[in-house]
Amino acid sequence: MNAALKICQAMHDAQLPPMVSESPWEVARAEWLYNAVEQLVRFRVDVKVQRRWNQARVVTVAALAMAVDEHVNNRLADCQVHTPALGWLLLSADGRSDKNAVAELLGPSDHPFGKLGEIAQALLEPLADDALIAQAEDNEL
Repeated sequence: MNAALKICQAMHDAQLPPMVSESPWEVARAEWLYNAVEQLVRFRVDVKVQRRWNQARVVTVAALAMAVDEHVNNRLADCQVHTPALGWLLLSADGRSDKNAVAELLGPSDHPFGKLGEIAQALLEPLADDALIAQAEDNEL
């Protein structure tokens, strides 16, 4: 009987977790957010969402810069930066960005676009649903 229990336990342990099902809406939303974050962070282009009969909503690169500024200032104020990263960054402002200083100022992140991507995504999240609705409206035309 003990062998049967071991076999059953081994079979149970080997099972994969249940599949995570995401709705088409969630998949489209995640894809839109990824593309919009990339547009803001990598290409430095404003993201605009325009629904029918509504005023356009925009997240600008300037808004991203302000959010990054606030984030870094908070990290500095909370003593979370342990190197002269800001000083090094300013000294390297002649065109050669000091990536270590930037990473120290922004902090760790698991986002594909780093901490800048996290900050950009937080700005874009409120627009995501309207962006998908706007895309659907455009497809109806």
